[in-house]
Amino acid sequence: MTESAQQALVPARAEHLILYDGVCGLCNRLNRFVLLRDTRAVFDFASLQSSAGRSLLQRFGRNTENLTTFYVVANYHSESPALLSKARAVSFVIKTLGGGAWLRVFRVFPNTLLDLGYDLIARNRYRIFGQSESCLMPSAEFRKRFIDV
Repeated sequence: MTESAQQALVPARAEHLILYDGVCGLCNRLNRFVLLRDTRAVFDFASLQSSAGRSLLQRFGRNTENLTTFYVVANYHSESPALLSKARAVSFVIKTLGGGAWLRVFRVFPNTLLDLGYDLIARNRYRIFGQSESCLMPSAEFRKRFIDV
């Protein structure tokens, strides 16, 4: 896909893009958490199942069928966006929202150990937090921050 076609899929708004599993209860709770705290509106959202989500995963050489990973595309409108996943993505969101105190606790652990904890939760997230039949629709006030809904 060309760069201009990619940009047509993802209209310019926020700086960073959260890619989430649209049918996951935990992911949808995370989105609500971010939306309520992202007062500067620096995050947009796209489900991994959406055409924009799948296109971005392909661009970064990731498996579009694997829905167990939470991603953030940092600076996603720039010429050199960065794809963050798992613990690094979560840390980036927390830091961007101003939750630096929480990050100090996690800095003592290496990313590989944090990713193991992430994977444990990811494997059990549907059982613990539930699963929807389809992606949940955001409220009208937040709809403009969701791509491909």
